[in-house]
Amino acid sequence: MEELRNRGQKRENRHRDTWDPFQLNPVGAEKEDKRTCFRIMQSFMAVLVGLLVLTSAVVSKGSLLTLVTLSSPYSLRSPTDRQFYMLLLMCVLLTPNLLVFLKCLWKCTFKSYVTPNMKTMVIMAVIEVLVAVGTAILVLIVMPQFDVLTNLFICGGVCILSSVLQIAFRLPQERWMIIFPVCSLILVLMGYILLGVDYYVRLSSHILDQDENCYMYVGIAILTSMLISLNWWENSLQASNNIQEMLSKLDGSRDFMYLFTSLLRIAVTIGIYFLYYGLIASPRIDFAEFSHIKGDALQVGLGLFFLQAFCSAACHWFGVVACKIHAVRMSFAFPVSLTGPTTLLVGLALFLTKAGNLDVGTHVIYVNFTPIDNPFLDFCAGLKKLQGSNTTSVVLLELSNSICRTSLNSHYALWPFSMLVVEGFCMWLGLIACTYYVWSMKVPRIERTSQLFVRRLYESAFINQSLLLNVKMKVKYPDSIDEAENCVIYLCATMWHETYDEMLKILTSMFRLDRYRGDPKNEHQNAFDFECHIYVDDAFQKDDETGKKSVNAYVNDLIHVVTEVYRVFTNKEPDEVSIIETPYGGRLMFVLPEGNMLYIHLKDKLLIRNKKRWSQIMYMYYLLGWKGYIVKNPQKITRQNNPCRASLVSLDGQAFLLPNYDNDSKRKYISDENTYILALDGDTDFHPSAVILLVDRLRMYASVGAACGRIHPTGMGPMVWYQKFEYAVGHWLQKTAEHVFGCVLCSPGCFSLFRGSALMDDNVLKRYTTKSTRASEYVQYDQGEDRWLCTLLLQQGWRVEYNAASDAFTNAPQEFKEFYNQRRRWGPSTLANTLDLLHSGRETVKRNTSISMLYIFYQIFTVASSILGPASVTLMVAGAFQFVLSLSGTLSIIIAVIPPIVYMLICFLTKTNFQLTIASILSILYAFLMTAAFFAIIGDMIKEETFITPTGIFLISMTVMYLITAILHPMESGLIIYGLMYFICIPSGYLLLTIYSLVNMNNVSWGTRESNKDKVEKKHKGVLCNRNCKLCCWDVSIQVTQETENLMLQQIQQAATKSAPAAQTEMKEMTTQESQKHSENDKQAVENNKNVAKDREDTKKPLSKRKDLDSDSEKSFSEGESSIERKDIIDDEDNSDSDNFTYDGQEEEEEEEKEVVPESDWVRPVKDEFLKKLTYANLKRNLQEQIKYTLRNKNEEDLCEELVQMLTDTVNEELKDKVGPEDIISDSQLEELQDALNESARRILKTNRKKRLEARVKRAIERTLVAPQVEKLSEDENDFWKKLIERYLEPINDPKSHKEEVERELKSLRNKAVFLYFIVNVLWVVATFILEAIGSDLITIKIPKYLPNGTLSDEPLKVEPLSLMFLLSFAILLIIQFLAMLYHRVYTLIHVLAYRGSEKDYKEKDEDDEMMILENQLTDGVVISGEDF
Repeated sequence: MEELRNRGQKRENRHRDTWDPFQLNPVGAEKEDKRTCFRIMQSFMAVLVGLLVLTSAVVSKGSLLTLVTLSSPYSLRSPTDRQFYMLLLMCVLLTPNLLVFLKCLWKCTFKSYVTPNMKTMVIMAVIEVLVAVGTAILVLIVMPQFDVLTNLFICGGVCILSSVLQIAFRLPQERWMIIFPVCSLILVLMGYILLGVDYYVRLSSHILDQDENCYMYVGIAILTSMLISLNWWENSLQASNNIQEMLSKLDGSRDFMYLFTSLLRIAVTIGIYFLYYGLIASPRIDFAEFSHIKGDALQVGLGLFFLQAFCSAACHWFGVVACKIHAVRMSFAFPVSLTGPTTLLVGLALFLTKAGNLDVGTHVIYVNFTPIDNPFLDFCAGLKKLQGSNTTSVVLLELSNSICRTSLNSHYALWPFSMLVVEGFCMWLGLIACTYYVWSMKVPRIERTSQLFVRRLYESAFINQSLLLNVKMKVKYPDSIDEAENCVIYLCATMWHETYDEMLKILTSMFRLDRYRGDPKNEHQNAFDFECHIYVDDAFQKDDETGKKSVNAYVNDLIHVVTEVYRVFTNKEPDEVSIIETPYGGRLMFVLPEGNMLYIHLKDKLLIRNKKRWSQIMYMYYLLGWKGYIVKNPQKITRQNNPCRASLVSLDGQAFLLPNYDNDSKRKYISDENTYILALDGDTDFHPSAVILLVDRLRMYASVGAACGRIHPTGMGPMVWYQKFEYAVGHWLQKTAEHVFGCVLCSPGCFSLFRGSALMDDNVLKRYTTKSTRASEYVQYDQGEDRWLCTLLLQQGWRVEYNAASDAFTNAPQEFKEFYNQRRRWGPSTLANTLDLLHSGRETVKRNTSISMLYIFYQIFTVASSILGPASVTLMVAGAFQFVLSLSGTLSIIIAVIPPIVYMLICFLTKTNFQLTIASILSILYAFLMTAAFFAIIGDMIKEETFITPTGIFLISMTVMYLITAILHPMESGLIIYGLMYFICIPSGYLLLTIYSLVNMNNVSWGTRESNKDKVEKKHKGVLCNRNCKLCCWDVSIQVTQETENLMLQQIQQAATKSAPAAQTEMKEMTTQESQKHSENDKQAVENNKNVAKDREDTKKPLSKRKDLDSDSEKSFSEGESSIERKDIIDDEDNSDSDNFTYDGQEEEEEEEKEVVPESDWVRPVKDEFLKKLTYANLKRNLQEQIKYTLRNKNEEDLCEELVQMLTDTVNEELKDKVGPEDIISDSQLEELQDALNESARRILKTNRKKRLEARVKRAIERTLVAPQVEKLSEDENDFWKKLIERYLEPINDPKSHKEEVERELKSLRNKAVFLYFIVNVLWVVATFILEAIGSDLITIKIPKYLPNGTLSDEPLKVEPLSLMFLLSFAILLIIQFLAMLYHRVYTLIHVLAYRGSEKDYKEKDEDDEMMILENQLTDGVVISGEDF
C-alpha cells in the first residue's frame, strides 16, 4: 500500500506540469537489494560448513589416535590384532598420496602437462622423501610408544620450521607481527622441553608401562617433526619472493611432479613399514596370521580406517568450501584451530562418563606402601582383567588403558600431569601463533584452490595442522579500486525487428548494469568498465516518391524506449545525445545516468551486410580491432583543444573523464585477455549479477574463451511451456555434463561472454568472416552462427563453460510455425558443427586441454542417439499403439511407420505452410496417443501386478530422476509441471520436427521475426480507395489508385483550360495566395522547433558560450572530432574549492567560425525527437532532478530543496503564460531562461553562503538546456569503416547463376542427409520388426518377474535385445549426466554464496573532501584534480 501511495504522489507532482503525466515502469527497474533468503542461506551455510569442518576434523583425529592406540605394543590386544591395526595405520598414511596420484594421473592422461627440469625434480624428490620418512617414522614407530594424550599434543610441533622461516625471511608485513612466529617457536620448544620433563617424571614415579628408551623416542619425535614441517616449505619461500624462478616452473609442472612424488612417498612409507616391522620389531609381522583375526577386530579396524579416510577427505574439502564462500574465520580458521581442544574434551568426556561402567574389580591392597589418594590407581590396575571380556568396548578399553600410562596413574603425586596439560597448551598455542595470517586472509570472490593452498591435498595424520599450514601466506586480493578495474566489458546486442516490449527488456537490463556499476568513485569489488552497443539491422527505409531516407518504425520505437527507460531511472530526459552519420548508416550516442556510454548503431542494408553474424563481425572488428589498434597507437586518437574540460562530464555532481574516452585510454593498460564482449540478443533480460558471475569464470581460468548462462524462455502458450521444460532439461543435464566432462559445445548468442584474446586468436575471428559459398557452409556458418563460433574456439584450444547461476531471459517462439522454423535452422547447424568437431577430434584433443578422447566418444554417442531419435520415437509410438489398442507388436510397428513416411513425402512435395499445417495436426494426434499410452503403461503395471518391467522401470526412474533434479534447482523446480507437456510432445519434437528440418535443409532463410510491413506497404502502395461489393453471385472490386487519380485530374485540367483560361488564371492566383498564407502559418507554427534544433551561429550571444562549453563535453575522443573548433579554456585556479569553475568572462577564448556538419535526411527527424526534452513540462522536471543529482553527495538537503523550489518558480515565471506544457521552448526563450536561472541560483547560494557551489549549479542548469548534437566521425575511423565494409561487409549481391548453383547444392546436401537418416532409422526399425515377428524364445531376454508381495512369478518377462540395449544405453547416458549435474550443483552453490557474500550494496558515498585525480592519457604531463574545477 505504501508503494501505491508513493507512485500516486509522484504522478500527482507530474500532473501539475503536464496533461500527460503517465509513464511506463518496466519490471526490474527498481534497485536490486540483497535478498533476505540469500542472506539467511549464506549465514546458515557458513555455520553448517563450519560444523562439518569441525566434526570431520575431530572424527579424523580421534579415529587416527584410536588406531595408533590399538596398534601400540602396550595395547591389551593380541599381537596379531596389533599388527593388523598397524597395517591399517599405514594405509591411512597412503590414502592421501593415492588420491593425489589418481587426480594427477587423470590430468596428465586427459589434459596437458609440462615436464619439469631435472634440477627441480631432484629437489622436490628429496624433500618429499624426507617428509615421507618423517611421517612414517613418527606415526608408525614413535607414536605407538606414547600414550594417546601425548600423541594428540605432539602433532602441533610440525609447525616449527614454518616459524623459523618466517623469522628468517621476516615475512610478516608489519614489523610488530614478527612476534607471532617468535612466540610460536618459543612455545613449541617449551612444549618439547615439557615433554622430556614429563617422561623423566614418569620414569622416576615408576608409572606402569614406561619404556626406558622413551628419551630416544622423544628425540626421534622432535627430529621427525622437523622433517614433516618441510612439507610446507613452499609457503614461506613463495611468500618471501625467493627462488621464484623454480617455483614458477613448478607451478606449470605440478601435475607431473605430484604424479611422481606421490608414488615415491607411497614407496617410502611401505618401505619403512616393512623395514621396521619385518626386520627390526619384535614380534615380526606375519601376514599368514591375518587370516585368524576375529570378526570384532576386523570390524573395528576397517571401521576406523574408512572413517578416518572419509572424514579426512571431507574435512579438507569442506575447508576449501569454507574459504571459497568467504567464511574463512567462522567456517575454516575457528573450527580447524579448535580441533585439538575439541578432540581432547570429547575424549575426556567419553572417558569420564563411560569409564565408570567398566567393572574393574575390587580395591587393590598395597604392602609396605601407602600411596596417595588417587582414584585412578584402582581403575587402571583392574583394566587388564577386562582384556578378554567380550562385553567391554574395545575402543573404550584401549583408550582408558593408554590414559593410565600418564601421570594420572602416579602413586606419589598428581601435579606432574599438569606438565602434560601445559605441553599440550604450548603446542596448540604455537600452531595458532604460527598460522596467525589465516585469520586475516582475504579471498577473492572466486579463486582456484591452487591459489589458496600450497599443496594439492592434506596429511591424514595431521589433518588440522596441514589445513592451517597449507594456506598460502599471500593471496592476491584487489584491495584498491585500481586493481579491481582491470577489465572492460562491451555489451553488444543485435536487433532484428524486435517489438517495443522486447526492446524495453534489453534497455532496462543495460540501465540496471549502469546503476550497478555506478559512480567510478564508488569502490566495490565488482568494479569494471563497460560500454553498451546496440546494432540494429535493417534500420532505414526509403520513400520511393521523394527518395528520402529515414529511420524505420523499429528505430523510432527504440528511441522512444531509450527515452522512456532513461526517464524511469532518473525521472528526467537524456542529457548527452549525439547523432553521427557513418559509412554503414548512422549512430546514436548516449551518456547513461551513471556516466557509462550507450551506442546505437543503425545499419543500412544497402550499405552493409545485415543479419546477426555480420553484425557480430562488425562489432568484433570495431571493438577489438579498431579500438585495440588506436590504444596501441595513441597518436591515432584525435586530440581536442581542451582536454581539461572537453573530456569531462558531470552527471552526479562529480567530474570525471568522458566514459568512452576513459575506456579507450584504459584499454592501453588492459590486455586483450581482460577485454570481454557480452553477446546479447535484442530481447535479452538480465541482472548485473548474471554478468558478474560470467566474468568470474573468465577471470578464474585464463584458458576459458567463453562462458554462457542459464537461458530461460519467456512467453505464454503451449509452445512456450514445451520449451520451458526442454530448456530446463538441456541446461540441467546436457550442458552441465558438457561442462564437467569437457567443454560446452554451444554458448548461445543471446547471453554469452567472450574473451577478446580468444576471439582474436588465429582461425577464429578471421575464419568467422568467411562468406558462405558452398551448401555445407550455408548450413554450418549462417544457420547457427553462435555454435560455429564456439566450434572455432574449441578447435583452437579455448574452453567454453556454463554457469548455472547466471540467469538470462529471452523471448521464445510462441507460434507453432515460428518454433518449427527456428528449429529448422538449429537442427542441421548443430549436427554440422558437432560432426565438424568430431571430424577434427584428434587435433582438437591435442590443442584443447579440456577435451579428451573420452569426451569425444561421449559426443559420438549423443550424436548417434540423436540420429536414431526418429526410429526410437517411432518404436515408442508403436508401443503406445500396442498398449492402447492391444495390437500385436508387428502390426503396431507397421501402423507407427506410416505417418512419418507420409509426412516425409508431404515435405518433399508441398510448400512450407502446408507442411507446417500437417505437422500441427499430427502433433495433436500424437499428443492424444502419448497421453493414452501414459495411462496405459500405468494400467499395464497394475495388470501385471509389478512395476519391474523395462517400460515401468524406465518410466519410474526417469520421473524420479527429473523430480530430484528439479528439487536440486529450487528456483526452477516449478518447471517440472511442464514435464507432462514435454512428454506428450516428444513425437512432435523428435520425429516430425526432425523430418521437417532435414527435408527443408535447403531453405536457409532465417524463418523468425520476418516482417510483413514492407510487403503490406508495397501491396497497398498508391491505393486511395479499395472497396469490395458482394451481391448474390456478383463480386465487384473497386480500387482507385494514385495513377488513376492523376489521370482524372489531368483530363479535368485539360477541359478546364480549353473552356475557361481566365478563370484558371484567377483560380491560380487565389490558390497561390492561399498556399502562401498557409505556408506562413505553418512556418510560424514550427519556427520554435527549428530555432531550437538548428545550431547557434551568433557567437556573441551568452547562449552560444554555454553551447560551446557543453558541446565539447558530449564529444567522444574515439568517435570523432568536434564540429566546433575552440581553443583551451583556462581554468581560474585562484579559488581552491573543487567546485569552482570559471564561467563569466574570466577565461580568454577565441571563437572561430563553426564547421557545418552536413545532415542527411534521416538526421532531422531523429534530432527533433530528442528536442522534446525542451518542452515546458520536461524542462521543469529535468531541472529539478538535475539539481538533486548534482548536490546529492553534498549533505546540503535544505539548500537543495530551496534551490529546486526557487528555480522551479523562476521557470514558472518565465514560461507559464508564454508556452503550453508540451510546447518546445524557443531559442530566445532558452537564453532568457538561462540568465534568469543563473541569477536566481547566484542569489540563493550567496544568501546561504555557499558560493563554492555556484559553478556546480550552473553546470546543472546548462546541462538541462542543452540540445542534441550532430557530429561526424574522425577521418581515421571513417576510413576504417569504409575499408572494413569493402573487405568483409559489402552487401551480398550474388549473381543469379551462383544462387541457382547453391540451390542445387543445398538440395543435393538435403538429399544425402535425408538418405543417411532414413537408412539408419529404417535399419533400426526393421531389425526390431524382425525380432518382434520371429518371437522366438531363443532371441529374447528373460527377466525374472517379481510380484508386489515379493514372490517370484512363474512366468518371466520377455524383452527384445535391441530394445533392452537401447533402454540401457539411454539410462547410462542419463545417469552420467545426472552425476555431472550433482557435481556442478555443488560448485554452483559455492559460487553463488561467494557472490552474495561480496555483493554490492547501493550506498551513495557522502565524502566530498577527498581528491579525485584523473590522468589525461592523451595530454603529456596533464593531471586533473578536484581543485581544477
